[in-house]
Amino acid sequence: MNSILIKDTTREERERIVAESIGNINGSCDGCSSGLIEMYQPYIDGIKEIREINMEFRANYESGVEGPQKADCGYKM
Repeated sequence: MNSILIKDTTREERERIVAESIGNINGSCDGCSSGLIEMYQPYIDGIKEIREINMEFRANYESGVEGPQKADCGYKM
């Protein structure tokens, strides 16, 4: 498969793409995999491309860091 676009894939292929990308979704992890699968459900359903979902996620992500802090250069006159 060369393309992961909705127009070039079937629902079954999209389910496999998401499952393979996330990894072991049945393994014991901290519970994040079910949230990731839900996040990509619009792609599986043929509603949104993966690119759109990732862009929306990045737009809403907050790291908790206020921003870069300027450090004193150490130069004193």
